[in-house]
Amino acid sequence: MSSLDSVWYTRCPAPTPLSIAYQLGWIDRQFQASGVSVRSIRDSKDPAIRQSHFTHALDYSFRQGGNIRPIWARSGGRETRVVGITTTDEFQAIIALPSSGIVQASDLKGRRIGVPRKPLEKIVDFQRATALKGVVSALLLEGLSHEDVELVYLDSSEVSLLETGNAAFLGLKRRYPYGDELLALARGQIDAFFVKGGEGIVLANQIGAVVVSEFGFHPDPKIRINNGTPRPLTVDARFLDDHFDLVTELVAIVGRVASWAQAHPDDAVQLIASEIGVGEDAIWAANGPDVHKHLELTLDQDQIEAFHHFKDFLLEWGFIPGDFDVFSWIERGPLEAAARKAAA
Repeated sequence: MSSLDSVWYTRCPAPTPLSIAYQLGWIDRQFQASGVSVRSIRDSKDPAIRQSHFTHALDYSFRQGGNIRPIWARSGGRETRVVGITTTDEFQAIIALPSSGIVQASDLKGRRIGVPRKPLEKIVDFQRATALKGVVSALLLEGLSHEDVELVYLDSSEVSLLETGNAAFLGLKRRYPYGDELLALARGQIDAFFVKGGEGIVLANQIGAVVVSEFGFHPDPKIRINNGTPRPLTVDARFLDDHFDLVTELVAIVGRVASWAQAHPDDAVQLIASEIGVGEDAIWAANGPDVHKHLELTLDQDQIEAFHHFKDFLLEWGFIPGDFDVFSWIERGPLEAAARKAAA
């Protein structure tokens, strides 16, 4: 086992127990007790290091957030392991303007649905993949397919602020989604588009949109699975192999968030809202009144099967370079070790 002075971490602006644990200071304190410092990938001044937010390229790193990029990295051969999964369902919908005459998903047949696209994206275009999965799910519920609508790709040349190192935009940490779709809708270029989460529900509210189809809480996980549902906690294989005990401690500390959030629902939602950059009312609306009860770190079979289904979707649509076995991607050891330690 090699000595370890520091580890790298990154997280997405989303409701994850890793985000909450970090904001509470638990992650830093836990690793400092072992003589290890925690360094933020997103805050690094080195573009090569910041890229690991997308590629998971750094050894001794961990990540929790959207699942498209970890799936893409594993598909490309990066040796990572899923050591926990959090399923926090969220608002997912196709929206349109009242003037469109579209009031239900069956009305989408023959209409134009906007899909964001970044032709210059060097890695995986996760926003396009997310939107397409939402569109496919909404149409499937009505017995339709993407061939029954006109997919209008909205090209943007803007690269990620994280990738360029531009940490602010008009004083904000990042650009919010759906700008291209909103402009295309206002110009009459499209009839509808996909939104999700707190940002999506705020936008739908702002423009007085018709929610044509909402499926973020659909009972079938194959319908509701998308980039944000569920969100894996991943580590690189070298970190796991060389420092199993540290990974177990990480899993244990992130796993503690579930019980803390249930005891402190308002505080949990405030931290989630701060992470995403929306009001707390948007979190309650987008993630439901029990959002604080759905921050567990588990490895349930239905979660893994949902990942398998979504991996197949990304492969079918050409978003990932190759196939891989999702079930062998899962590493239960740290979660089981953390559970034994807690029981003892």
